Amino acid sequence: MRSRSVIAAALALLLVAAAAGGGWWWWQREERARDAGAQRAVTAYAAAWTAKDVGAVPFADPAARADFPAATAGLGDAPVAVRAGDVERNGGTATSTLDVTWTLPGSTAWRYAVPVTVQDRSGTWVVAAPREGSYWHPDIKVGDTMTAERVSGTRGDLLDRGGAALMPTAAVYPVQLDPTRATPAAAKGLEEITGEPAGSLVAKLQAAQKAGSKAPIPVITYREADFAARRDRLDALTGVIYPRTEQPLGPTRTFGQPLLGSFGEVTEEVVTASDGRYADGDRAGLSGLQGQYDATLAGTPGVRVVSSTAKVLFEKAATDGTDVRTSLDRTVQEAAESALTATGTTPSALVALDVRSGQVLAVANSPSSGFDRAVTGRYAPGSAFKVTTSYAYLTRGITSPEASVPCPPTVVVDGRSFRNYEGEALGAQTFGTDFAKSCNTAFIGLAGQLGDDDLTVAGAALGIGADWARTLGVDDAFVGSVPRNNGETDKAAAAIGQGRVEVSPMALAVMAGSVARGSYVPPVLVQPDGQGEPQPTALDTGAAADIRSMMREVVTDGTAPVLKDTPGGPVSGKTGTAEFGDRTPPQTRAWFTGFQGAVAFAVLVEEGKSGGSVAAPVAKRFLSALSG
Repeated sequence: MRSRSVIAAALALLLVAAAAGGGWWWWQREERARDAGAQRAVTAYAAAWTAKDVGAVPFADPAARADFPAATAGLGDAPVAVRAGDVERNGGTATSTLDVTWTLPGSTAWRYAVPVTVQDRSGTWVVAAPREGSYWHPDIKVGDTMTAERVSGTRGDLLDRGGAALMPTAAVYPVQLDPTRATPAAAKGLEEITGEPAGSLVAKLQAAQKAGSKAPIPVITYREADFAARRDRLDALTGVIYPRTEQPLGPTRTFGQPLLGSFGEVTEEVVTASDGRYADGDRAGLSGLQGQYDATLAGTPGVRVVSSTAKVLFEKAATDGTDVRTSLDRTVQEAAESALTATGTTPSALVALDVRSGQVLAVANSPSSGFDRAVTGRYAPGSAFKVTTSYAYLTRGITSPEASVPCPPTVVVDGRSFRNYEGEALGAQTFGTDFAKSCNTAFIGLAGQLGDDDLTVAGAALGIGADWARTLGVDDAFVGSVPRNNGETDKAAAAIGQGRVEVSPMALAVMAGSVARGSYVPPVLVQPDGQGEPQPTALDTGAAADIRSMMREVVTDGTAPVLKDTPGGPVSGKTGTAEFGDRTPPQTRAWFTGFQGAVAFAVLVEEGKSGGSVAAPVAKRFLSALSG
């Protein structure tokens, strides 16, 4: 009996132990399930935050769902990545840490940690309100907002050859219409003050108000003096605003334009194409050298995140910009621009170079708006190209300044008739006189002795069609084009700067500088640090000397007598009259290119009777201003 009792007791103990073990296993499984549930809740919360959509997140306080877009709207489109850490659970409460990384403008990573607590509410884990701080950042309170601000360093300057700023920073006033307050009467009054077309600002205001836009409508930006003269009238208009700011400004609105370029607020298209460099509201160089070298001038922008209570949550400092040195001479630039005023409303350009170095002293355009015709324009050079043609003739031994070359009124090449500008006939003259008098038929009469590549080679030797766009440092510079001739009429037209030959005023100035110097030197306008001066390539000494002598004769006894008594010393040059268009008779462009002392130059007037009567007087005004 005793043994049975022992066995029964043992069995009972085993059953109790088994029951206890089963309960422990069951309890462990429930605990693991609660751990997993808490982890899933935190992970799902992190994923919703990453997607910027917390609408489905179970918050203990549902108001948190609306707090998220309000708190983070000031961060714009910045993407965010949120990673959930491991949870630590104590009963129905679990804690973890979220690793938050916002990618701010400029690919700047803003990383911080946010504590998170989730609670088990009847089997559903909900995100509890934080004990301190906000759901979205530990250093702000619920209801606060975060805003990312671009931080700009000090902008560099475009410098002239003496190291002075060409466009120093100065105050400006962007005049705008506030669509939330402005009235049609105010818009109409602003049209009268600013000279905007009647009804244009009223229409823009009505369109903005209809769309519910609150963005200011830009109208015009005034310099300090211009704004001061209009301030009282602007103050009287409801809803007209003019926040003072600063930007690079030349001494006048037209100075160095469009070469130097403009500065202002970037457009949506610029922001999209900038790969994160620019953001809405940024101000930058928009055109010309200000735009081309904006990355250098502006440096690298920084970013700062501030709360609605002005607490700085994050800051990456900006890198200041650096100066960009140019070879421009303010005195020469002003003389060039002053000279172009004589052309009135007719588009014109003037380029001046330093003969010794090939550096660009002035680039002037009229009008100052639009494209930079002085550097990027493409035009037939007309008889100004005879400098290049003469170099080909002289270096090939085809003629000499003293050789007799007939100048009949017309000449026929492969059935095509060519004539002199005024139909004049000089008879049997020396080639030097034919050059000075700009006889087309004399030049065409010799063209048949040229090889198909001879003009191309001569042009490149003097800088037309040569590889100097890179050394110049200006985008889209046109170096000129002298194509290989494809027939006798093509060669005849090219010899007098017509047909397929094209130049920019810059290219013709390079040609004139090459002759004056006796060597070709690539021109330089923007001067990168550490880059040495371009090396010269010598021209044929005899040919260069002969052409200098013939260019002097153009002034003393040829087509540019207006320059005879120019202050500053003897002037040498070549006139050019280039036909264009399909009118009968054709329209003409006027050229004069040459040199005086240490300055080589080229003048273009897009419409004018002749180089001697239209462009040469502009050159005289320019040189006289320099001498004065």
